[in-house]
Amino acid sequence: MDYGAVMFPTEYSIAPDELARALEERGFESVWFPEHTHIPASRKSPWPGGGELPRDYWSAYDPFIALMAAAGATKRLKLGTGICLVIERDPIVTAKEVATLDRLSGGRVLFGIGGGWNREEMEHHGTAFAKRWRVLRERVLAMKALWTQEEASFHGEFVNFDRAISFPKPVQTPHPPILFGGATAQGRARVVDYCDGWIPIDVLLDDLPAAIADLRQKAQAAGRPPDELSVSVFAFKPPTPDTVKRMEDMAVERVTIVAPRRLDEALPFLDRMATLAG
Repeated sequence: MDYGAVMFPTEYSIAPDELARALEERGFESVWFPEHTHIPASRKSPWPGGGELPRDYWSAYDPFIALMAAAGATKRLKLGTGICLVIERDPIVTAKEVATLDRLSGGRVLFGIGGGWNREEMEHHGTAFAKRWRVLRERVLAMKALWTQEEASFHGEFVNFDRAISFPKPVQTPHPPILFGGATAQGRARVVDYCDGWIPIDVLLDDLPAAIADLRQKAQAAGRPPDELSVSVFAFKPPTPDTVKRMEDMAVERVTIVAPRRLDEALPFLDRMATLAG
């Protein structure tokens, strides 16, 4: 099982390149950066974490630029969006950014995606909350076409273009792994439909075996080999050795741990987690 770390990179956190270098030196597999373009001042959507929304949510760097800084400081560390809000992005531009990062990093991108929770934020980008899942699906399918076809065309309800030529193509074939972040049965159906793996977010450890079994069953019913869909758990609390053993037994591919943002806290924390990872 591999280990990664996720953190909101900001002007007041450990720098993306410093964090990436520290992770690679300690044997971690991946670094993950979340995304929020902004937070509407008139927000009514409650934060799923409860309480006041942390400052990080409106202070985070653009994930692709931050990941490029991480790529330049490392040689093997994988670079994950955790998660990219595709519903707030132009798919043609985003396809170019993902392919560029994958090309310049030598094929190290893990493309984590999701629908988001902030109704007002996505509506600022022109995406209606009720339609976000349909928008997400079309934009992902359109990006796949741009990554894999010499001349791509796509015609849907939300995305339309004719005979588009887009280079560079990603190093990874057919494209970087697309990993869906979510907790519900509907989310697992989306994994099977158009993704390559699942990021269980806010799923209790005791609920994980049944959820993974459901993912495998959905894959088999859809004619996809169940073992081709990876599972990457985001651990909001540092895992214990028992937790690690249980996830290994469930064939979890990686555990991604939330890292402290301050330099003086992050490095000792990563030292402890590296010892746990063995």
